[in-house]
Amino acid sequence: MNIEEIRDFCLSLQGTTESFPFDETTLVFKVMGKMYCLMNLEGEPGVSLKNTPDKVLEMREQYDCVIEAYHMNKVHWNTVMIDHPLPDAKLREWITDSYELVVSGLTRKLREELKNIKI
Repeated sequence: MNIEEIRDFCLSLQGTTESFPFDETTLVFKVMGKMYCLMNLEGEPGVSLKNTPDKVLEMREQYDCVIEAYHMNKVHWNTVMIDHPLPDAKLREWITDSYELVVSGLTRKLREELKNIKI
């Protein structure tokens, strides 16, 4: 997947917003105000995704394109280098996992609000 395809996929997930809160080159995707995906638009193309501690380690062990996320909590965040070979379906799965993990941590009120947002 390229940067535009990743962006389109993230924006297809219910309640997703995009912004540049840190700088002009780090695109951040949030659901209900909580980050689930960060994308570097300059330099080495990478996507930082959240996951459980066990899954984070498993991904790093199984895939050369997965490294510790720079400037993020290394226990919960990985960076996937998208210029390495990786099936598109796998990257979409990991993005969805990150999104769902963040949604599961939302308050009940925010999850109810999310259900009512139209894509």
